[in-house]
Amino acid sequence: MNTAPIVSKVWSFCTTLRDDGVGYGDYLEQLTYLIFLKMADEYAKPPYNRDVGIPEGYDWTSLTSRRGAELEAHYVMLLRKLGEQKGMLGQIFTKAQNKITDPAKLFRLIDMVDGTKWVTLGADIKGDIYEGLLERNAEDTKSGAGQYFTPRALIRAMVECVRPEPRKTIADPACGTGGFFLAAHDFLTDPDNHALDKDQKAFLKHSTFFGNEIVAGTRRLCLMNMFLHGIGEMTGDTLVSPADALISPPSETFDYVLANPPFGKKSSMSFTNAEGEQETDDLTYNRQDFWATTSNKQLNFVQHIRTMLKTTGRAAVVVPDNVLFEGGAGETIRRKLLQTTDLHTILRLPTGIFYAQGVKANVIFFDNRTASPDPQTSKVWYYDYRTNVHHTLKQKPLTYAHLEDFVSCYAPGNRHGRSPTWSEESPDGRWRAFDREELLARDKASLDLFWLRDASMTDLENLPEPDVLAEEIMENLRAALASFEAVSVE
Repeated sequence: MNTAPIVSKVWSFCTTLRDDGVGYGDYLEQLTYLIFLKMADEYAKPPYNRDVGIPEGYDWTSLTSRRGAELEAHYVMLLRKLGEQKGMLGQIFTKAQNKITDPAKLFRLIDMVDGTKWVTLGADIKGDIYEGLLERNAEDTKSGAGQYFTPRALIRAMVECVRPEPRKTIADPACGTGGFFLAAHDFLTDPDNHALDKDQKAFLKHSTFFGNEIVAGTRRLCLMNMFLHGIGEMTGDTLVSPADALISPPSETFDYVLANPPFGKKSSMSFTNAEGEQETDDLTYNRQDFWATTSNKQLNFVQHIRTMLKTTGRAAVVVPDNVLFEGGAGETIRRKLLQTTDLHTILRLPTGIFYAQGVKANVIFFDNRTASPDPQTSKVWYYDYRTNVHHTLKQKPLTYAHLEDFVSCYAPGNRHGRSPTWSEESPDGRWRAFDREELLARDKASLDLFWLRDASMTDLENLPEPDVLAEEIMENLRAALASFEAVSVE
């Protein structure tokens, strides 16, 4: 089923609401509340007849039967009442507020949601619709939602490389809107990958995924996204915690961690000083299980993710460039990773693929190991998908097809039988390996490596189109500024 018309229809109403000051994010939140309520109403009727925990008088019918000021007042009370309930119901509606103050427009939105039988749509269709709405929201630079939205093509490639197996656990300590969970779910339910039995399906629905997301609105969208994809139960416990994952060691370990921790240099907290003025202080996490103490969020997430893994666990993590070259705590952490884990693969990503601007990032793949005095990394394989690669969000967005060569080189089914595409005779090959000793000998054990010739420096005929070039220049300027800020605060 082509879900684009439904996404376009649902999204088009937002243009009307923008005149009333309702932003994309607020609109998506209201849709979340209403779609959830409509589905609860459908589940409560035959043939399902399920008790979904909606208090009497606060159900879908209580909305559709009212108009005008009475509707608006009741909607406010309904949101407050549902936020007091237990399980996913209460988590979806925690601190929910009505942002649509025009009763006529609120009724129109309710009527639009009422016109679709959501339960009869397949989980993949409902999920695709909601994912489409999330992507529209991420495209709106004013909302800032892009920082929580990882390109789905990149997520799919990471999952294809890790190839999760049934009855194993998957975690994301900064899960945003749940993109990694959904891609892993799609992989596991694909009959070309696995033929799941009844127990495996139950485990996938209830016991596979575990996440953290501290931003309340984003967590709400994540819970709804997972539910619409068939993960979790309407009346069950939530699978996503609102706690800061970095605060303390994990209470349990996992088979896989797939993550894109938030970009930004430092963790910080705001407080009011003795003079009543607002101040910001760097936030460090004094964890005994960390190799180094730092206020750098990405370095802390890398350390935390290593502690989240079982001794046989595997991780794929998006990190900005500074994690590969920064001194101090960064050097300590890189040396520890090379010593105690098998840091086997690094994918260098191009600019222009993230909604968060000015980002130069990579994906690091590493496998945990049992404690041993012997180094666990022998060589690190690099795939340079940055040099001479030009992407923009609109003119040339990243697709899975762009990353298929990397997945092929990664060789998920035979990782120890890899073959480089680079050699002295093939200097344009993007795939090559470096020995651990070679990397440790570099200044600060830097993993920030490139070897391809930048064609734009010598070959004017191969320059991209002017609009693509202009956007790439802006991306590089933003990335350079971010790098200067990273160095200046150390």
